[in-house]
Amino acid sequence: MSVRRWFGFCAALVAASVTLAGCAQAPESGGTDAAAEACVRMVTNSGGLEDRSFNQSSWEGLQEAEAEYGIEAEALVSTGETDLAPNVEQAVASGCGLIVTVGFELADATLEHAAANPEIAFAIVDETVDAENVKPVVFDTAQASYLAGYLAAGVSRTGVVATFGGGNQPPVTLFMDGFVDGVAKYNEVHGTAVRALGWDKAEQDGAFTGDFEDINKGKALTEGFIDQGADVILPVAGQVGEGAASAAVERGGVSVIWVDSDGYETLSAEFRPVILTSVLKRTQDAMVQIVGDVLDDAFTSEPYVGTLENGGVEIAPYHDLAPLVTPELDAEIDGLRQAIISGDVEVESPSAP
Repeated sequence: MSVRRWFGFCAALVAASVTLAGCAQAPESGGTDAAAEACVRMVTNSGGLEDRSFNQSSWEGLQEAEAEYGIEAEALVSTGETDLAPNVEQAVASGCGLIVTVGFELADATLEHAAANPEIAFAIVDETVDAENVKPVVFDTAQASYLAGYLAAGVSRTGVVATFGGGNQPPVTLFMDGFVDGVAKYNEVHGTAVRALGWDKAEQDGAFTGDFEDINKGKALTEGFIDQGADVILPVAGQVGEGAASAAVERGGVSVIWVDSDGYETLSAEFRPVILTSVLKRTQDAMVQIVGDVLDDAFTSEPYVGTLENGGVEIAPYHDLAPLVTPELDAEIDGLRQAIISGDVEVESPSAP
């Protein structure tokens, strides 16, 4: 059977389930019948399922695909690095026709098991793996964070904004490149001198916490930026970004731009007053599309690249902080969006997919 295998479509919808690392039973040998193939397994990275980031959004997309297509989706949650490879092995052993892995931490295990199982379709989110049966799901987030940088410069009262990352990795620095370029564009258009702290695009170096889980590190780094005058912060660090939101709430007069999902909807309600917008990766749509492609025997390894043009990336509504955004600024951002889509404005980054 080819990699573009039929799931063995089930008539009945099977309820979604979440499996903690090491808890699920491997299927008995020979479990490749239609019922087994009518399923997809997702392996999270060490950030866990409810990371307010692409583990969570990927899972939401598979739940949508489950409802739309009647397949069964299950998530294998990695609680640490030692769970990653075993969880991919367990996912492969399930007999499902599609395995989704999330993040750069799973690249090696994905490549290894894809090579050993050419009849199975794999998709990896936010990372590129080069194999005939692996579809990278990546996003040109620089395009949307360019809009966010322009917005940040436009609403800043202090003339100082900032960004930081969890690690110096392309999926992270891509956001940061777009953000500082958006600030620079605002300065060019308005003759201002808004400063962006935390990232030097030319040097490809800046402020990083070193992980994606320690909220206290994000809070401490953000407090340092606030002390330097920053009043809009873009954390690109998964759960660590909650520390930035916490510092913004405590210090007052500071707003946060979330990433991956709409932070206003996914974070605790206490942070809603400081969420200016979010740079969205619409991973949900990509997951539904990929499941549909497998069912239609149309799966390929050609990367899915989310852009402003195809709606794969975008910025979220301004929610409670909409009064900060003048109609003129909002119109400029919309015009900039259209200029990026048309190619009149080119957003460049060495980390672009």
